[in-house]
Amino acid sequence: MPASTPAGTLLGTEFLAIRCRVIELAAILDRIDRAGGVAAEDPQWLPIHRGLEILAAHGPNRAARVQMAFSLPDEEKAAGG
Repeated sequence: MPASTPAGTLLGTEFLAIRCRVIELAAILDRIDRAGGVAAEDPQWLPIHRGLEILAAHGPNRAARVQMAFSLPDEEKAAGG
């Protein structure tokens, strides 16, 4: 859609897709909880938690910031991790 599309129109167009993804994510997190949950220090949980925080906050470039939350730090990239 063009950048000039009003936010309300975009929300109306994307509402069902967003709803579906949010419910799917909630279901996955529920399954993890039922399986015993995850430790807050688990390296796989940390970027997920940070990504959810970014999504919940207002601000530009959420997609880029979430992607960066899942990216390896430069030190790990250099070490091949």
